[in-house]
Amino acid sequence: MTHKLKISEEYYIAVENKEKKFEIRFNDRNFQVGDRILLQEITENKDYTGREISGVITYITKYEQKEGFVVFGFKQI
Repeated sequence: MTHKLKISEEYYIAVENKEKKFEIRFNDRNFQVGDRILLQEITENKDYTGREISGVITYITKYEQKEGFVVFGFKQI
């Protein structure tokens, strides 16, 4: 499964620079280890910039998260 996810410029740059290797997301998609993600950068006005980063989920936890949220680690591919 591939999940297309919006990501703001601030966080996109951190992922692009390999400083950020996790996401905290509402789990309305039933994220699973091995799923692919496509992070699509958006502006403050919620417009797509056309820049994207692909990755694969490597770890998932609900520890200390709000109800319905998960943290997943990923690696870029």
